[in-house]
Amino acid sequence: MYDYIIVGAGSAGCVLANRLTEDPSVKVLLLEAGGADSRREIHIPAAFSKLFQTSCDWAYFTEAEPQLENRKLYWPRGKVLGGSSSINAMIYIRGNREDYDQWAALGNPGWSFADVLPYFKKSQNQERGPSEYHGTGGPLNVSDLRSANPLSLAFVEAAVEAGFTRNSDFNAASQEGFGTYQVTQQNGRRHSAANAYLRPAMGRPNLKVITAGHASGILFEGKRAVGVSFQEGESNRQERADREVILCAGAIGSPQLLMLSGIGPGPQLRTFSIPVVCDLPGVGRNLQDHPSVGLIYQCLEPVSLANAESLTSLLRYMCFKNGLLTSNVGEAGGFVKSSSACPTPDIQFHFGPGYFKNHGLEKIKEHAFSFGPTLVRPSSKGSITLKSSNPLDSPRILANYFADGRDLDAMVEGIKVARAISRSSALARYRGRELFPGDDIQSDAGFRDYARRITETLYHPVGTCKMGTDAEAVVDSELRVHGVEGLRVVDASIMPIVPGGNTNAPTIMVAEKAADLIKGGRPRAATIPAAETQLAI
Repeated sequence: MYDYIIVGAGSAGCVLANRLTEDPSVKVLLLEAGGADSRREIHIPAAFSKLFQTSCDWAYFTEAEPQLENRKLYWPRGKVLGGSSSINAMIYIRGNREDYDQWAALGNPGWSFADVLPYFKKSQNQERGPSEYHGTGGPLNVSDLRSANPLSLAFVEAAVEAGFTRNSDFNAASQEGFGTYQVTQQNGRRHSAANAYLRPAMGRPNLKVITAGHASGILFEGKRAVGVSFQEGESNRQERADREVILCAGAIGSPQLLMLSGIGPGPQLRTFSIPVVCDLPGVGRNLQDHPSVGLIYQCLEPVSLANAESLTSLLRYMCFKNGLLTSNVGEAGGFVKSSSACPTPDIQFHFGPGYFKNHGLEKIKEHAFSFGPTLVRPSSKGSITLKSSNPLDSPRILANYFADGRDLDAMVEGIKVARAISRSSALARYRGRELFPGDDIQSDAGFRDYARRITETLYHPVGTCKMGTDAEAVVDSELRVHGVEGLRVVDASIMPIVPGGNTNAPTIMVAEKAADLIKGGRPRAATIPAAETQLAI
């Protein structure tokens, strides 16, 4: 018997496993469907795309996307200790402070920016040192790039030359502008949630970690969750939880497991002969993600990541932990508004000194650099639904990108900004021909067609077990599942609105706050200078 069973050892699950077992009297089981994070590609930053469509990846595919020429899009998600923090691009971004104030305004007390900033700081070891926006001494190491590529630095200068502001810290007083990203790395190696939180806790006698254990259902006695069933090898097992079952399986896995366990839209569950424990129509709804489009340019100098696997690069990394292999690929970027009517930036840029196409699965030998304008304020919403009652079957994912025409309009503006920056003189020495979309595409109609043909996920699905009080809410402001007892969801699925930026840091924040809620502790108090309370972060 355990006090808590945590399903999923991704970013949130690793945080909770650490924080809950700080009390030696509390016994925790952490259940992970994937394996150990032992592959070297996990820890060498630039190698992460080599993990896609391997045993470390759930390798989901969406349904045919109606607005994207009916393409079925590949969605990598981490299936390994550390979850997606073990296969992501390591960018440390919190989003805009208005995101969290809006969460609170939607009926979620305790989730304003003032409420969550202390948890961002608590989680962090900011190598630049502490400030009103940053913390030191926390588990997660946040650093500057060790070996920023000259192409990335030129991109930032090109953006400034094009009229945009320079921003040295997207997580401080203002989000707008361009600069290099900070990353979750330590000494030139990936610093995943498994490295930061789980590994320091694994020696505790009150924590048990089971890998290759695929959760198949939540056990209930009446309306109370009392345990979890899971498949381990050829056997089916059950473990019980005296206090709570906590789902940390992510925006795809958590709603799927809820529905398989009888919590979700009643009519859908009955279609698969699943007994309904609690009819919650919002489970699997409200799916939001950040779509991205790649613009790719030939590079005239041999300085790109095409050299990352050379013997020289490998030796430099092995001996000094610097050079091309420390790259997170998306080294630089920025935040802009697609129109003056936007209250906060709705377009984020990811710049890489390499070839951004088909998730890195498609290789070219020539040197290149890429722009990735990304829509971070999507109006379109999708859904997760079941394909069957078999836990080993992936669910149906419909992202529904560009269902709302305003999203495609904003993406076109993002493409135009990328084009403008690419033509700045700071990039002139490196810029060759435009490989994609190509100089023959100049009109808005051409940009729209290109976006429909090329758009892919930026790996930020959220919202499918959203927090709130409305008819589609799945959890309350303490992340307890409505209508049942002893069950919480703690991961990106609880986010009612996708943050305006990369989602790993916000997911870790959610879990840090949830740990205090579960322990019954008092929320941490924020300290924000009064003069800066209206500024963006």
